[in-house]
Amino acid sequence: MLAIRRSIDPAMNHPSFFGNGELNGNHACETDEIDAVPLTAVQSPVDLERIRRAVREILEAVGEDPDREGLRETPDRVARMYAEVFEGMHQDPGLHLKKLFTQEYDEMVLVKDIRFVSFCEHHLLPVVGQVHVAYIPNGKVIGLSKIPRVIDVLAKRPQMQERLTVEVADLLMKELDAQGVAVVIEASHSCMTIRGVKKPNSTFVTSAMRGLFKERPPPAPR
Repeated sequence: MLAIRRSIDPAMNHPSFFGNGELNGNHACETDEIDAVPLTAVQSPVDLERIRRAVREILEAVGEDPDREGLRETPDRVARMYAEVFEGMHQDPGLHLKKLFTQEYDEMVLVKDIRFVSFCEHHLLPVVGQVHVAYIPNGKVIGLSKIPRVIDVLAKRPQMQERLTVEVADLLMKELDAQGVAVVIEASHSCMTIRGVKKPNSTFVTSAMRGLFKERPPPAPR
């Protein structure tokens, strides 16, 4: 039911999974304008200074010199990075679902190929993939951009893909008062592509069906 478009996103220079199972590793780290801002000037609910100290300790623990030129500002950069990639911990995804529109429509609404980036809570390594969301309205519909916003908030925190799938489905089912919700997530996990078992061609797929989608699942493909 939820067709998967497998293509390379040329706009993103980030390791991603593609239909041929290959990973794009041709990316370079770049500094941006926020890296030039002193850490003490950054307003964040995250304890940036504590992260900075911890990163410096890690560098020393692996045998590096945190005071050499290439690493001197790395603890500050990593602190800012964690504040950015985990900002969903301090946001309420439900706020994006408060504005609904009355519409007599009782067929499936599908938003697919929603790209997301999260972090595996077991190794704090990136999880990159796509989310496909379908719902059957019950007299109310949601703005098209709101579902990707919800996914971004829930993904930007230490996550498990299974939990992310369920959280998206349950939140949409509750806030939209939908007749049914279906969520499918497929992703590549760095924790098993760059370390450990090292299987770069693997894709992890999870699903959560609610309401009519669970009561009357689509027929299996022949």
